[in-house]
Amino acid sequence: MGQFFEQIPESLIKWILEQKMFWVATAPLSGSGHVNVSPKGGQYFGVLDRKTFWYHELTGSGNETVSHIYEPGNNRVTIMLNAFEGPPRIMRLFGTGRVLEFDTPAFNEFVNAQKVETIPGSRSIIIVDVHQVGTSCGFSVPYYDFKDYRPILNDFFKKKAEREAAGHASDSMPRYWASKNAWSMDGLPGTNNAQETMKAEKITPLKKMVGPLAPTHYRNSNVGFGIEHLLLAAIFGAIFAVLVLLYGASTAEALRSTLPADLESVRVAPFEKLGS
Repeated sequence: MGQFFEQIPESLIKWILEQKMFWVATAPLSGSGHVNVSPKGGQYFGVLDRKTFWYHELTGSGNETVSHIYEPGNNRVTIMLNAFEGPPRIMRLFGTGRVLEFDTPAFNEFVNAQKVETIPGSRSIIIVDVHQVGTSCGFSVPYYDFKDYRPILNDFFKKKAEREAAGHASDSMPRYWASKNAWSMDGLPGTNNAQETMKAEKITPLKKMVGPLAPTHYRNSNVGFGIEHLLLAAIFGAIFAVLVLLYGASTAEALRSTLPADLESVRVAPFEKLGS
């Protein structure tokens, strides 16, 4: 049977920390945007308290979660964990996310306080402020035997760090972020450090979608409207101005006829001038 809680049940925190992987789900606000689900593996997560979950986000070619958290008015996050051994269970942590980007004061303060061991692929700490917890049966989730964590990602970025240390600036993490993490697949801005390096070093970002659904331009997170919206606003504004010039006086007279008697003193001279 499904159950809901306002906080993470104390009895389930140990179970959460025993899991070998979990999923992170986010989505942009736009209905035409793409829902993202990211699997996370490794012992890179924790529970600060009954309302706060966190995980150590490692570098990858995508950055949908960060982009969705940064999108103004968004930052919705759902964490899902499954039991693959023992009693069946599915748990979802519903909340809002915060991003602590690598080497920022907030990131450094967190990793020092929580004794998080950073690695060459470290990109950020994601904190989820939980406002609802849901558990369900998980009766149809299959059993799986855990074998080991894959070392490929950690090895890949370890080698990049070694090449950068040897003098190959093109292998720096900021340049990788600028190429792969500056934008989401829907054109939302990605990490701040990726955006800054992309602009400073004039790096061309990776195109992440193909076909008719691919974004034709990238959006600025500080601007709520694209160029096409401004053009439409200008066109409608011009049409409205023409209508006022042509029909302003008659429209004002019609409006005046609908007013109560004590408001009939409202003058329409300005409209009459426009219509003349």
